[in-house]
Amino acid sequence: MNYAAAFRERIDALKQEGRYRVFADLERNAENPPYASYHETSEESSSVVVWCSNDYLGMSRNTNAINAFHEAVDRCGVGSGGTRNISGTNHYQVMLEAELADLHQKERALLFTSGYVANDACLSTVSKLLPDLVVFSDELNHASMIEGISHGNAEKKIFRHNDVGHLEKLLKETDPARPKLIAFESVYSMDGDIAPIAQIADLAKRYDALTYLDEVHAVGMYGERGAGIAEREGVMDRIDIIQGTLAKAFGAMGGYVTGDAVLIDCIRSYAPGFIFTTSLAPPLAAAALSSVRHLKSSQMERARHQERSATLKRKLSVAGIPIMKSQTHIVPVLVGDPVACKQVCDQLLRDHSIYVQPINYPTVPRGTERLRLTPTPLHTDWMMDQLVGALCEVWHASGLEKVA
Repeated sequence: MNYAAAFRERIDALKQEGRYRVFADLERNAENPPYASYHETSEESSSVVVWCSNDYLGMSRNTNAINAFHEAVDRCGVGSGGTRNISGTNHYQVMLEAELADLHQKERALLFTSGYVANDACLSTVSKLLPDLVVFSDELNHASMIEGISHGNAEKKIFRHNDVGHLEKLLKETDPARPKLIAFESVYSMDGDIAPIAQIADLAKRYDALTYLDEVHAVGMYGERGAGIAEREGVMDRIDIIQGTLAKAFGAMGGYVTGDAVLIDCIRSYAPGFIFTTSLAPPLAAAALSSVRHLKSSQMERARHQERSATLKRKLSVAGIPIMKSQTHIVPVLVGDPVACKQVCDQLLRDHSIYVQPINYPTVPRGTERLRLTPTPLHTDWMMDQLVGALCEVWHASGLEKVA
């Protein structure tokens, strides 16, 4: 068999569909965010404004977090030195887990190297530990949740996005004696909408189901102490497992799950994705610890962030740029075609020094290709006006329609 030709054929198919991914070579400017150096070649670079970062609050450049990172490097070096079981449990990780458990008002927390790994490891392990489990999964759940459920080999029932009526119908049809788990997100990152957490918790109690809530796009940004949407709505105590990330609003890297002590201990003891991998580096744990502590008490970043998001939505709407309905900080701009989506992003980068990454299938359904804008507290009105003006110009040049 000609293996190279087979692989080339698959790559060519992506290119023909217009959804071949090209990675922008960026060097973020810690002293002047949200600017970054875009390396077009190994010799040439230019300054661009980043409009699609998940560093939602700019905490990756927070002075206390940077100092904590440097201090941990000086004390412990750059790596953890092993798995959590074999020399890789560092005191920074232990302190961070205690801080995260307190954030979500749970008994225990467990760190992972990313939110993806946390979802995959936790959902697959819980599925294997509960024989005959049925998992009820929102149809728009993140790929990491889908993979975790799949790896657990439990029976899966998909309910329509945020449709509690459909979820209850599926629960009713399931044998009451079977264990059940409802897996969903609080903020859906591509549409910017919010799950009806309290209603899902009501169903979970009525039908004796566990609840698993992914809060990765909400932790740090919502709630009195930044614990997420469940905290904001006063329902954290009704969720069995809360999963989050340290790589977005907290500005570092890593993922985690929180819950009752015995449940977290089971994941710690049975999950291959936790047991057999090198643990989170101490400097990253130290920086995340500093960020979590800071955002527990500081409201300034959250308030500014919400104002910036609302301002950008208003400016885009006035200009006729078709923004999709969003209840959160995420600002999705509908393009609806993969080729046009990439063309818009390429023109913004080439002609206006604005970096936005096209979002195509399978991240979003075909026909809903979009730009996903994520304003931060550091984006100024001038930057927003520059973005809106550039989008209007590119929209016209690409033959795309505006909205009234």
